[in-house]
Amino acid sequence: MTTVAFIGFGLIGGSIAKGLKKADPTTRIFAYARNKSSVEVAQEDGIVNVVLDSPYSERLKEADMIFLCAPVEVNVSYMEGVAKLMKDGAVLTDVGSTKTAICEKAIELGLGDKFIGGHPMAGSEQTGYAAATDYLFSNAYYIITPISENPALVDALRNVATTLGAIPIVVNAEKHDAATAAVSHLPHIIASSLVNIVKDSDDETQLMKTLAAGGFRDITRIASSSPEMWEQICDTNSKPLVELLDRYIAELQDISASLKKDASDQKILHMFESSRAYRNSISAKNKGVLSADYSFSVDIEDEVGAISTISVILASKGVSIKNMGINNSRDHGEGALRISFYDEESEEKARKVLERYRYDIRA
Repeated sequence: MTTVAFIGFGLIGGSIAKGLKKADPTTRIFAYARNKSSVEVAQEDGIVNVVLDSPYSERLKEADMIFLCAPVEVNVSYMEGVAKLMKDGAVLTDVGSTKTAICEKAIELGLGDKFIGGHPMAGSEQTGYAAATDYLFSNAYYIITPISENPALVDALRNVATTLGAIPIVVNAEKHDAATAAVSHLPHIIASSLVNIVKDSDDETQLMKTLAAGGFRDITRIASSSPEMWEQICDTNSKPLVELLDRYIAELQDISASLKKDASDQKILHMFESSRAYRNSISAKNKGVLSADYSFSVDIEDEVGAISTISVILASKGVSIKNMGINNSRDHGEGALRISFYDEESEEKARKVLERYRYDIRA
């Protein structure tokens, strides 16, 4: 019987625990969270076996693996005290979005035989245990950042990743932080700043807010994530993030200069061409800090029963719908109805079914 302990128990910790419990119901889950009610709910759900009263509970001595799932800087502060309680052969890891700071701290504490960094690159704009699922990491990348040459630690975390249905990738902490600064942290800053620009530019009629659907909704979705978490991510990954921000600001200044010219210098055209080519080379199913978007839109006529008909068709074929909503603003060629699914298999099945019924499916 394996015992896994969690220090911090929100979306990520809760989803790991659910995934491990689903794979092996005999797994014992110990959990501590400052918000004790979330752990108690998990205990009622049958996920948590033991609620820990402290991040330094003596019961951590029973754990085979300990996950630090608090914000990055809090994880760093917990390391020394938690490590002192670990039994021989136990593994300490974390789930933070930045790796350099915590890996450097582990090296400083001499934890080369105990600690290995981890970052499951999946999440949600929702937070907390209530949003946790046992399939959150399905086909997501799980980054592993070793601080020593101990293969047993890599194997232990790789086994966790594959058990959760994730794809393990082993890199060093610095390389991880540079990559995530570009593909995760900078986009979050851009999304949040764009939302604020629209908010501050809108008038009393709130026309911008009314029309803020389609492309705006999609590219700013991550701005709904936890502000406290993202502040710590930016603070602990400031060096590569500042370098990228400076480059991004320079790019925007070039675009602004091109727009001010009477005659086009084609810089804007080249920007759109280059970005389209690179974006199209990225798989639509890649999963990063947010879950993959298993969805499509459907063109339907505005008539009574149109939505119900689609629901009945999909239900009759055993397809579960995660969410369904009307696209009031379809500025990117989307259909009138947006339908999302829990996984890629369901999406593909639904697409084929509706196409057989002559529905027009959009991306």
